[in-house]
Amino acid sequence: MPSSIDNYIGVHATALKLRSQRTEVLAANLANADTPGYRARDIDFKHALAAASGQGGGVHLQTTRAGHIGAATANGSPAPELKYRTPLAPALDGNTVDGQLEQAAFAENTVRYQATLSFISSKFRALMTAITGQ
Repeated sequence: MPSSIDNYIGVHATALKLRSQRTEVLAANLANADTPGYRARDIDFKHALAAASGQGGGVHLQTTRAGHIGAATANGSPAPELKYRTPLAPALDGNTVDGQLEQAAFAENTVRYQATLSFISSKFRALMTAITGQ
């Protein structure tokens, strides 16, 4: 059951968690840029955020235990669906990581992560101002 603080922050806490997971995926892509046969992966952020916030619009399966269907991350939240990136020019060894594309995606994700973090921080500052009356 969501608390009033969850309603106050809105979807931004979920977005921050998804941005963090996407950072890990993009970092793994960059780390495996020279690994033969490695296929670059990414998270469809818009789709993952809609699914995490319950606005997926698709069929949702009801489970009796959290681990029954789908993968979960270490903290128990459902893992976003990882998709394979379509390469512009795949390497001869089967590696589909484009270093420049991955670095650009990583930089963009970092900026968006910081923006989400700043927004959440401003929400808490406003809440503290309301509580203290200053």
